[in-house]
Amino acid sequence: MELNLQIKNKAGLHARPAALFAQKASSFKSTVMILKGEKSANAKSIISIMGLGIKQGESIVIKTEGADATEAATALKKLVDEQFGEE
Repeated sequence: MELNLQIKNKAGLHARPAALFAQKASSFKSTVMILKGEKSANAKSIISIMGLGIKQGESIVIKTEGADATEAATALKKLVDEQFGEE
Protein backbone atom coordinates (compact mmCIF):
# COMPACT_ATOMS: atom_id res chain seq x y z
CA MET A 1 0.00 0.00 0.00
CA GLU A 2 1.24 3.52 -0.77
CA LEU A 3 0.12 6.83 0.72
CA ASN A 4 1.19 10.35 -0.22
CA LEU A 5 1.40 12.60 2.82
CA GLN A 6 2.44 16.19 3.46
CA ILE A 7 4.39 16.97 6.62
CA LYS A 8 2.77 19.97 8.32
CA ASN A 9 4.38 20.13 11.76
CA LYS A 10 7.10 22.76 12.34
CA ALA A 11 9.93 20.32 13.09
CA GLY A 12 9.34 18.15 10.03
CA LEU A 13 10.48 14.57 10.63
CA HIS A 14 13.35 15.32 13.02
CA ALA A 15 14.14 14.18 16.58
CA ARG A 16 10.86 13.68 18.49
CA PRO A 17 8.56 13.31 15.45
CA ALA A 18 11.04 10.87 13.86
CA ALA A 19 11.15 8.86 17.09
CA LEU A 20 7.34 8.75 17.29
CA PHE A 21 7.10 7.72 13.64
CA ALA A 22 9.69 4.94 14.05
CA GLN A 23 8.05 3.74 17.25
CA LYS A 24 4.63 3.54 15.56
CA ALA A 25 6.06 1.85 12.44
CA SER A 26 7.90 -0.68 14.62
CA SER A 27 4.65 -1.74 16.25
CA PHE A 28 3.62 -3.43 12.98
CA LYS A 29 4.96 -6.59 11.37
CA SER A 30 4.84 -5.12 7.86
CA THR A 31 7.80 -3.53 6.12
CA VAL A 32 7.40 0.25 6.22
CA MET A 33 9.43 2.56 3.99
CA ILE A 34 9.44 6.34 3.58
CA LEU A 35 10.18 7.67 0.11
CA LYS A 36 11.25 11.26 -0.49
CA GLY A 37 12.24 11.99 -4.06
CA GLU A 38 14.93 9.49 -5.04
CA LYS A 39 15.75 8.61 -1.41
CA SER A 40 14.15 5.96 0.76
CA ALA A 41 14.44 5.01 4.42
CA ASN A 42 13.36 2.24 6.74
CA ALA A 43 10.53 3.87 8.73
CA LYS A 44 11.41 1.73 11.75
CA SER A 45 14.81 3.46 12.10
CA ILE A 46 15.01 6.95 13.65
CA ILE A 47 18.44 7.52 12.08
CA SER A 48 17.20 6.51 8.62
CA ILE A 49 14.19 8.83 8.90
CA MET A 50 16.30 11.77 10.06
CA GLY A 51 18.74 11.10 7.22
CA LEU A 52 16.04 12.04 4.71
CA GLY A 53 15.96 15.59 6.11
CA ILE A 54 12.20 15.94 5.76
CA LYS A 55 11.08 19.49 6.49
CA GLN A 56 7.72 21.16 7.10
CA GLY A 57 5.67 21.40 3.90
CA GLU A 58 7.45 18.54 2.10
CA SER A 59 5.62 15.54 0.71
CA ILE A 60 6.58 11.93 1.36
CA VAL A 61 5.28 8.53 0.30
CA ILE A 62 4.75 5.83 2.89
CA LYS A 63 4.99 2.34 1.41
CA THR A 64 3.82 -0.62 3.49
CA GLU A 65 4.02 -4.31 2.62
CA GLY A 66 2.92 -7.27 4.72
CA ALA A 67 0.12 -8.81 6.73
CA ASP A 68 -0.87 -5.60 8.54
CA ALA A 69 0.12 -3.10 5.81
CA THR A 70 -3.25 -1.34 5.71
CA GLU A 71 -3.35 -0.92 9.49
CA ALA A 72 0.23 0.38 9.51
CA ALA A 73 -0.45 2.92 6.75
CA THR A 74 -3.64 4.11 8.47
CA ALA A 75 -1.91 4.54 11.85
CA LEU A 76 1.05 6.42 10.35
CA LYS A 77 -1.24 8.68 8.31
CA LYS A 78 -3.14 9.52 11.50
CA LEU A 79 0.13 10.38 13.27
CA VAL A 80 1.17 12.71 10.42
CA ASP A 81 -2.34 14.25 10.11
CA GLU A 82 -2.33 15.01 13.84
CA GLN A 83 1.09 16.65 13.43
CA PHE A 84 2.65 14.29 15.98
CA GLY A 85 0.59 15.95 18.70
CA GLU A 86 2.23 19.36 18.13
CA GLU A 87 -0.82 21.42 17.18
